Order: sequence, then C-alpha cells, then structure tokens
Amino acid sequence: MHGITTGFLFLLQQQRYFKEDDPFQGMILLISAGAVVVLAVVIHFIRNGTSRKITGDTKTTVTPRKFNAFTLRRVAGSYGLDREQTKLLEYIFRSDAVSDPERVMKNPVVLDRHFKRAFKNIEKNSTTDEDAQERMVKLFSLRNLIEGNSGVADASSSHLSENTPAILTAGKESYPVKVIVSRGKNVVTEFPRNSLGTPIRLTKGTKVTLSFFTKSSSGFCFEGQVYGSTNTNHGQGLQISHSGKMKALVKRKFRRRQIDIQCEFNFVRVEETGSGRKKTSRLVVDSKLYTGTIQDISIGGCSMKSSAPIQVGSRLKMSVDHDDNYPINVLGQAIRSNRSVAGTIIHIKFIKVPRRAFNSIGAVVFGYSED
Repeated sequence: MHGITTGFLFLLQQQRYFKEDDPFQGMILLISAGAVVVLAVVIHFIRNGTSRKITGDTKTTVTPRKFNAFTLRRVAGSYGLDREQTKLLEYIFRSDAVSDPERVMKNPVVLDRHFKRAFKNIEKNSTTDEDAQERMVKLFSLRNLIEGNSGVADASSSHLSENTPAILTAGKESYPVKVIVSRGKNVVTEFPRNSLGTPIRLTKGTKVTLSFFTKSSSGFCFEGQVYGSTNTNHGQGLQISHSGKMKALVKRKFRRRQIDIQCEFNFVRVEETGSGRKKTSRLVVDSKLYTGTIQDISIGGCSMKSSAPIQVGSRLKMSVDHDDNYPINVLGQAIRSNRSVAGTIIHIKFIKVPRRAFNSIGAVVFGYSED
C-alpha cells in the first residue's frame, strides 16, 4: 500500500499532468489516484485485519488481528473439509474470536478448547434434545475428520512420560508394560509378565521393540537392547537403551482415550430363516448378562477387560455406564484378545453406533463433557 501511494504522489508532482488549459484532466487523475489508494487500504485490511498499537514508555502492545476467512478456507481445504464443514468451523472460530486459524488447527489442545465451548453452547442453547443431538453429530464428525487428517509430528523420546502404556516386543512375543522413567536414550519400563503374572527375564543384549501412543493418538516405536534391571520407586524395572530414533506407526483413524468405566454386555447371535431368495436373518440378543471394564475407547471401538468367554468374532450388545440417564449403547464385534496379569483384554470394533452413543463417546474421548 505504501508503494502505491508513493507512486501516485510522484505522478502528481510532475507538471505535465496539470496543464492550465486542461483542468478536467487533472481532476480525473486526482479521482483515479484517490480510488486506487482507497482500494489499497481495503485490501490491506482484508488481508491483515485491523490492529491498534498502544505505545508506552517501555513496551508496545498490538491487539490481535481480525478473523481471516480466506486463510480459514485455505486451511480447511488442506484438511479435506467440504463446504458445510468449513462453514461450521468458521462459525466456531468466529464465535471465539480466533485470529489465526492455521495456528489453532495445528494445536490440538487449543483446538479442543474452542470445540468444547461450541459443545457447551449446543447443550445450553438447543431448543430440543433431538436438535442438540443432530448438531453434536456434525460437531464430532468435523472434529474426528480433522483428527484423522492431521499430520504426524516428528517424534523423540520426550514423548515418553511416566505411566505411558506401551507394548514391549521381544522375538515373537509382545507384552503390555508401562514406562517408569525416560531420559535421553535410556528407558525404564515395568518388567514384562506372562499370562500367570510371572516376570519374564530377558538377558542383557536382547533386542526389543517398544511401541506406544502419545496423548494426541500419534503412534511411535523404537528398537533397542536390554541393558539390565534397576530398582525404582515402582519396584524393579527393565532398562532399555536405544538410538533415540523413533519410527512413526500408522496413525489411528480416531482418537482413543484411556478410561476405567464399568460396562454390561450380552452375546448376540445371527438367526437365519427360510432359503434362497426368501432367506432372512436377524440378530438375537442372549438373555445372559456379563460385565467388564472398558480400558480405552474411541468412536471406532474399545478395549475391554473381562473374564467372560468371548471368542474372536463374537458380537456383543454393550451398555457402558457413562451417564445414569443415557448410557452408551452400541453393537460391537471382538476382533482380537490379549492376556494380561489383570485378565483377558478384548479388542472390540463398533459395528453399530446410534446417534446419541456417537455423541457421548465423542464427549468422553475429547473431554468435552468435563467441567
């Protein structure tokens, strides 16, 4: 804008543009110059927003720029958002006076702060429960899409903090453990245990792989060697030395959250009647009720600890004790199982999630239901 203004001032200073016998030509030039300057000012404010500087004796404070819709649409396109999703994201950001959409989109903590406010507003201002559920579905669908399309950040051992759940693989065997200490290229984990709870003794130099997920659901692993054992505040731990180079795992499609919630479930079987073109099938819920504990959950599935005789492939009608008035009711299918000290861990894929359950799971996973 400064360059445009300077150029026209230079032109105005030239005598050949103001001939005494042609004042109309000079007037046209002045009007044109003014129009260009006004246009430059408007473009400047559209691109940069308005700001006000308050200058004191020691410092200068600049107010945040206004919301830039052009930047938002560019960023939304990089995340694969369609027109309706972009409009919803713009509404969320405008309501919270976001001035830098690109920065917010790259920070899951800040992004969830804005989405949580939108979630609370839906709860407070919806005219009916049906309206609230419909709006929440759109909100969580958008948040899950952003989560799934976010790039995986570079990893380092700094992602490993105390109590981080991990999988220790030695040879063909894998064991669930927790990280006790992580400093530089040295990590101390719990001793791996077999299905009977007996510690597995790994000799010095044994090659192992440690895999883990961060709080933002980014998965990483590193290869290392057993260095020995050491005493910790949590008991005896396994020392592992590694190169410090992390490899990114395939990112989970949906964010998963560690929880500890009781649930009830029934086995579901498929009954078929008729034959040929008249053959029909229906789901039949068994009357016997079993219990378990959900250890982690996402919109796509969960992990459940249970002593029930669940076979891989079994279908389960599950009721998760999330809310006294509205428990989470879903239909799931067991896809694999792992034995641990505490019992058998069943990994379940959700195959039918009603609208209310979808919203309740989203609120739990992203922490929006918390005060």
